[in-house]
Amino acid sequence: MSIQSTEILETIKMVSDQNFDVRTITIGIDLHDCISSDIDQLNQNIFNKITTIGKDLVETAKILSAKYGVPIVNQRISVTPIAQIAAATKADSYVSIAQTLDRAAKAIGVSFIGGFSALVQKGMSPSDEVLIRSIPEAMKTTNIVCSSINIGSTRAGINMDAVKLAGETIKRTAEITPEGFGCAKIVVFCNAVEDNPFMAGAFHGSGEADAIINVGVSGPGVVKEALENSNATTLTEVAEVVKKTAFKITRVGELIGQEAAKMLNIPFGILDLSLAPTPAVGDSVARILEAMGLTVCGTHGTTSALALLNDAVKKGGMMASSSVGGLSGAFIPVSEDEGMIAAAESGILTLDKLEAMTAVCSVGLDMIAVPGDTPAHTISGIIADEAAIGMINSKTTAVRIIPVTDKGIGENVEFGGLLGYAPIMPVKEGSCEVFVNRGGRIPAPVQSMKN
Repeated sequence: MSIQSTEILETIKMVSDQNFDVRTITIGIDLHDCISSDIDQLNQNIFNKITTIGKDLVETAKILSAKYGVPIVNQRISVTPIAQIAAATKADSYVSIAQTLDRAAKAIGVSFIGGFSALVQKGMSPSDEVLIRSIPEAMKTTNIVCSSINIGSTRAGINMDAVKLAGETIKRTAEITPEGFGCAKIVVFCNAVEDNPFMAGAFHGSGEADAIINVGVSGPGVVKEALENSNATTLTEVAEVVKKTAFKITRVGELIGQEAAKMLNIPFGILDLSLAPTPAVGDSVARILEAMGLTVCGTHGTTSALALLNDAVKKGGMMASSSVGGLSGAFIPVSEDEGMIAAAESGILTLDKLEAMTAVCSVGLDMIAVPGDTPAHTISGIIADEAAIGMINSKTTAVRIIPVTDKGIGENVEFGGLLGYAPIMPVKEGSCEVFVNRGGRIPAPVQSMKN
């Protein structure tokens, strides 16, 4: 890949003035060859494989960051869903495996490790259920392990038994971790992808190689400044500005990914071009939408503006790389976006509006703080609603919701770092308890019959 001098100068400006970064280099690692019926042996095999394959990741990121002058914020590991790997042990808890993942990740110095996961869109095996029931204690006793549950897909429908258990799991995790923080490391998916480099939902899918490099880039501030400095008047012209800016961002990520793959001798998988915000001023997806002409994110017109942004980002990325994948688009995590926080605090950005926005953007209801007394069945209802959007629209949707113990509407919760802080948002009156407790499966929609 040849990089022109003008592109280098543009990249320097993106980094210095516009909060551009490579958000993560993530190594996906297949753990099937670690399987053992002895859980102690399994743990040892997992530790050995992760620390062997991932040992040079952090140093490689430092070298590339210094060489190209681009911050590489996180280095991460994703692994095969542990429910698949641990089944042979017949153990009644997988907490020790989560602790092994934590130790291995800390030993090589990465930021997070994902894959304490179960894929239960059509049904739950005994191992899947053990894993899900292990999540609360696993989140309590580890620091950097992330967990995910895929409860639905367009092809399978929505597993409402798993949705019910997921709601109860999140509620329990909130009760036993400080201010519910353990829930910030749990994502419930519909249509989960196998090559996502972003946490907390990353896992290494069964269709992947033994090890793979996936890169996630981010640049909301770059897009916002490009819009503010452009002469765009019509929305057609706005889309062109976003598309061209996404192209530049993707070029940098492609270079970093290819170089990392070469240095680590691991194949390059995908580049996830997601506009992932941070709490820093100037690094907000909400502010991009406002730069398009909204007075505040969440007002009428927000969903259509977000649809334009998400589509233009994907089009620009696809022109710059043949490896665009993951969840590419625009993320809307409330606590991680200062513009979203401000809009939520004002009462204009509500849970209902966020749900509507998830129909047109990447992922879904992300880093939403709700009152600590929110019932488990309400959480399950929120998950089911979001999964329905993903199932019907053949897209990935997800919920990362945090019931904050002993806090209510109007209060805030501080998570720190990239996770920021969040206002406690109200949930609906009324109850979906009877609906959720029916269990069974919401059948797959007619568009699943594509073959």
